[in-house]
Amino acid sequence: MTTAKTPDPRSELPGRIMAREMAEQPAVLRRILEEGAPAIRKVAQEIAARSPRFVLLTARGTSDNAALYAKYLLEVRLGLPCGLTSMSTTTAYGARPDLTDVLVVTVSQSGGSPDLVASTRAARESGAITLAVTNNPDSPLAGVSEYHIDIMAGPERALPATKTYTASLLALYLFVEGLRGGDGAPAQVLPDLAAGLLARQDEVRTLAARYRFAERMVITSRGYGYPTAKEAALKLMETSYIPALAYSGADLLHGPLAMVDNVSPVIAVVTDGKGGEALQPVLDRLRGRGADLVVIGPAPQVDRASAGFVLPTENVAEEVQPVLEIIPLQLLAYEVTIARGQDPDAPRALAKVTETH
Repeated sequence: MTTAKTPDPRSELPGRIMAREMAEQPAVLRRILEEGAPAIRKVAQEIAARSPRFVLLTARGTSDNAALYAKYLLEVRLGLPCGLTSMSTTTAYGARPDLTDVLVVTVSQSGGSPDLVASTRAARESGAITLAVTNNPDSPLAGVSEYHIDIMAGPERALPATKTYTASLLALYLFVEGLRGGDGAPAQVLPDLAAGLLARQDEVRTLAARYRFAERMVITSRGYGYPTAKEAALKLMETSYIPALAYSGADLLHGPLAMVDNVSPVIAVVTDGKGGEALQPVLDRLRGRGADLVVIGPAPQVDRASAGFVLPTENVAEEVQPVLEIIPLQLLAYEVTIARGQDPDAPRALAKVTETH
């Protein structure tokens, strides 16, 4: 007689898929560093030998935030001018600019969205060097691109992207380092530090209690931290449905600061480095307005805020800190959503592959 196995109650908990995939991130980062780095370096060397004069970055959603991070890397680390493309100029209006010797990097988790494929194909036909950065080497996007980088995150089933975002950041960092002849050594600390951040979920759960009834949030940063602010806002909106507005600190001072008051939650992502230094006047203004200011960043910055989460930034290069910064914010989106009685695995009206044209 066979005895039925009692189901594990944890397998039915809301958010279990997102939680599992967040927890995989240290292993994914380690896999990229140990197994993926040589292939990334080879692609970078081949493209560097062709001396691209300009870089265009193409993406949607979470991948768009990863592409913005790459823009900072390319402009700061290499001095290469970069732009974020508007795909409709190609797919809707039929524009065909001369892209000779231009590097077009398309970032996509699935590599399946028709507009990404169409715009990349058009770019290659217009003379561009095309590179796809995806989690699917067999995707249509990889097929139409001259070069491909596999972010090696493994299947991602939760609708909110987590491990593919940090994997994309690391892959793009290693690619840019390869273009400049670097070895990517500053990234070696990331897997262990990421594991340490994930182990602090109880701290994030306490922080999430501040936002259970929030009607809106403002998230701000500067420099390398700005893509983190945008990605954190996206995660909060798609999981908890809280309107979350992401602003560069400089843009926040140009008007939107007027909506900040002592009941408006503001999350500041303070990168330890030049970006954090540039954000200081913004933090001072926010404190002056009595904002409910939460800081994600180094200890001295957290100590001056209403609350926060201390990041391990000592001896961590500024340009790789975004891989760590987003992790407590992923956890925050998860915990806020659970606290509001919703399931982060099943955001309404979303599909894993968004087919825009």
